[in-house]
Amino acid sequence: MKFMHLFSGLLVAGLLASCSSVPYAQRQSQRQAQYLAAAGAPVRSFRFFSPLYSWEALNDQQLVVYARPNQAWLLDVDGCPNLTFANAIGLTSSFNEVSVRFDRVLTGRNNYPCTITQIRPVDVSHLRAAQQAQRKIDEKPREVPAGGQ
Repeated sequence: MKFMHLFSGLLVAGLLASCSSVPYAQRQSQRQAQYLAAAGAPVRSFRFFSPLYSWEALNDQQLVVYARPNQAWLLDVDGCPNLTFANAIGLTSSFNEVSVRFDRVLTGRNNYPCTITQIRPVDVSHLRAAQQAQRKIDEKPREVPAGGQ
């Protein structure tokens, strides 16, 4: 019986520890703002060699695709209702080039392909610097009580 109480207590403590103090919508908007700040001027296309290194949906109209670890592109699409819930995506391309208004993001078997309306390169080093600055914490030594305990 004691084991069950201990296990339940640890489970509840773990669940509470895993909850973030920052709401999900706020984290998403911060993430989107970081990508927007690191994005350059729009371009007409980019070179793409399958498979994608990584990708992240920012909302139903924007996603970031990493062609390589240090090469990312911010894509605006014409509204993909299931983009934020997609487990995998695909990109159409012609001769290993993804182009604005011609190529699409594919979010699944039964979903409508989403046309790419804008492509912007992402300065990955700028993005990583902003993320590191966000992770920085202010630390100061703990004050010792007057009684020395």
